[in-house]
Amino acid sequence: MGLLDSIEGMVQDGMGAGSQNTNAQVAGGLAQELQQHPGGLGSILSSFRNNGLGAHADAVQNGQAPQMSPQDVQTGLGGTSIIDNVAGRLGMSPETVKIGMAAALPMILAHMSQNGGQAPQGSVLTSMLSKYI
Repeated sequence: MGLLDSIEGMVQDGMGAGSQNTNAQVAGGLAQELQQHPGGLGSILSSFRNNGLGAHADAVQNGQAPQMSPQDVQTGLGGTSIIDNVAGRLGMSPETVKIGMAAALPMILAHMSQNGGQAPQGSVLTSMLSKYI
């Protein structure tokens, strides 16, 4: 199963109630935020490296989707305002967003890394996730 299949499965599973639906919403908000983030994927990976999570950044650049905890998300994205931006966009708490990002961020970043740093406009990933936000 490829990374895009994993993301699609997470979103399809998220059509139900509960935390999986929240994860799908966060994945959609995150994909949209990453499209607008200055510096794109490179700045996100630099943030992870600068915040002590270089192994995560290296794995993503190699097309892998390393497991992350909400604390890893907080640490890796520290200083980028991405968590707060996604929380504001979705009307969720930053804590809820961090939990959703722990599930979605590794897959989305790995997918974007394979596509030159972003999910191209009109891509399957962008269109699939946009309906959840």
